[in-house]
Amino acid sequence: MTFSQYGDYFYLYILLLTMIPAIILGLREKSIKYYGMIATIFMIFLIVGVNVSLKFLIAFTVMEVAVIKGYEYVRKKTDSKLIYRLFLLASMSPIIINKISPLTSFGAIGFIGISYLNFRAIQMVIEIYDGAIKEVKISTMLYFILFFPTLSSGPIDRSRRFEKELDKKIPRDEYINDYLIPGFKKIFMGIGYKFVIAFMINIFLMSRIPSKPSFTSVICYMYTYSLYLFFDFGGYSLFAVGTSYIFGIQAPDNFNKPFLSKDMKEFWTRWHISLSRWFGDYIFSRFVIASMRKKRFKKRATASHVAQMITMLVMGAWHGLTWYYIAYGVYQGGVLVLTDIYQKKSKFYKKHKKEKWFEIVQIVVTFHIACFGLLIFSGHYA
Repeated sequence: MTFSQYGDYFYLYILLLTMIPAIILGLREKSIKYYGMIATIFMIFLIVGVNVSLKFLIAFTVMEVAVIKGYEYVRKKTDSKLIYRLFLLASMSPIIINKISPLTSFGAIGFIGISYLNFRAIQMVIEIYDGAIKEVKISTMLYFILFFPTLSSGPIDRSRRFEKELDKKIPRDEYINDYLIPGFKKIFMGIGYKFVIAFMINIFLMSRIPSKPSFTSVICYMYTYSLYLFFDFGGYSLFAVGTSYIFGIQAPDNFNKPFLSKDMKEFWTRWHISLSRWFGDYIFSRFVIASMRKKRFKKRATASHVAQMITMLVMGAWHGLTWYYIAYGVYQGGVLVLTDIYQKKSKFYKKHKKEKWFEIVQIVVTFHIACFGLLIFSGHYA
């Protein structure tokens, strides 16, 4: 028997009981780290269950520990890019197999949250190569990768930030004011987002839209699905971040009023923030820097535009190897490129961009652009 993380009332009840010892430890100024590790093991069994998915999770964990520790050792001997790429490919293999497996006769291979866990492991391999991570403690690495509050819905934390906060001694007043109260605020907001607003949008609006495509039904579905996805996924993220706070880890927020963005570049700094930053840091920025160093393009802007297309295409493929996810990636990349060109070339934009009326127009236009992208993402009329 398994439970949907943050989507099952009984799971939330068990979660509340699991929080109590963490809160007591926090109030007594004791480390929550070791209890958090025990709670993570327990909650993984509750979420994943004792089944084939658990076997995949164990195999994934053992393999990633071997890859990360193996590369930590090898990196001290050599900075060979070939060896680095081989270890990076090995670390990426679980998510690659997971995305390809549904297209084979074997069926889906993986477990809930594999993408988020794999991104954490991949990030560690990259930062070992960069020299940002010098030493990897197996217990800390396991806790970072498997940390249960962010298991199935993110956000994607960074290992150095996580470890630094994990070993921090938190005074009682700080735990109350900076962890406990904000944590429960986020959890209650998550309840409102997911179990009230998203539920009502689904029951009273989205479920009543005719399935037969027409101009009216497509437009209605575009808006309702966009709002539903935000409040549902935003609710999940608030639960995850709030729970992390209770366990003494200030996980990064994942949404910040994305539908108030003035352009799509800003939208991606507000929507699924941890994923956007991960792709930005490890694909976009590295491609641009490497391209300028190797002089692949005459202009940095060209390198940036190619990087935007590649980054968003990979992001689309990460969601799934179906045509509408790929189309979503192409659409988002194209929109980002066009936004950049418009903002650099348009005299009208440069003249009015700081005026209040123009900012309102930009928010309205960006909202529609974002919603159309989410309509493609939904695959509802595929």
